[in-house]
Amino acid sequence: MLNKSYWADLSLLLITLVWGSTFVIVKWAIVDLPPFPFLAVRFAIAFVSLLPFLWFQKKYLNWDTLLRGAAIGTFLFSGYAWQTVGLQYTTSSNAGFITGLSVVFVPTLVAITTRKLPSRSLVLGVLFALIGLALLSLSNSFQLNNGDLMILVCAISFALHIYFVGRYAPSTNATVLASIQILTVSVLSGISSFIFPQPSINFSSTAWVGLLVTAIPATSIAFFVQSKMQQFTSSTHTALIFSMEPVFAAISAYFLAGEFLTPRGFLGAGLVLAGMLVVEFSGSKNEQLSK
Repeated sequence: MLNKSYWADLSLLLITLVWGSTFVIVKWAIVDLPPFPFLAVRFAIAFVSLLPFLWFQKKYLNWDTLLRGAAIGTFLFSGYAWQTVGLQYTTSSNAGFITGLSVVFVPTLVAITTRKLPSRSLVLGVLFALIGLALLSLSNSFQLNNGDLMILVCAISFALHIYFVGRYAPSTNATVLASIQILTVSVLSGISSFIFPQPSINFSSTAWVGLLVTAIPATSIAFFVQSKMQQFTSSTHTALIFSMEPVFAAISAYFLAGEFLTPRGFLGAGLVLAGMLVVEFSGSKNEQLSK
């Protein structure tokens, strides 16, 4: 019988599949509805969907959990915001690779805070994933652009989000933690929509499909699952699992948009998968479980 850590990993892999599969849908939706308004409405719908569950868990609402959820939500918003802005000044391939660097930043954060070096198998898994992401995302020449530093801040933000969810999840109610961070992203995205100039906003049928598809499975359910399941697996392993997102994105792009993966891309996807499996079956995946 699978223990809790394997069920946690499987659950996190499934939400990574959801995120990767919705990449094309989001790309279509933000043509009509700019990124910040899209995020504001998407996360607002997700928060509303969690309200009935939050009501039954209201006894867990206190200032400590509110502050934790708001802090984690701020890191999550920062990741989305810097990625959105940075994409205007760099290539998608650069952005995909640099965002994937969170797979390196998370174990670095864990090593610094625990003062314990990761195992060889964990380092090997991270290296496999990093090389795989490079092959999957980057073109033959990696040229730095003005937006690359912004995307780097995005990667650090996502790494901090993963790290702190792992740190707070064991002692915080999952419904409350997910709800508050989702509300935080919605509010900050709404504020950004007014601060920064926006193109014309059109709530087209394509935009609504994107909002409804992403709001529930890719937001409310996904972040609840992450908040719940990171109690049982390490932050580093979570980052490795999330590195599968571009792999799933490439697969969905093939079926939804007719985009083909090159042999180099297939090799990169295989290495990312290998990196995750190395850690999964090495027996060391929980050694850095955040407390």
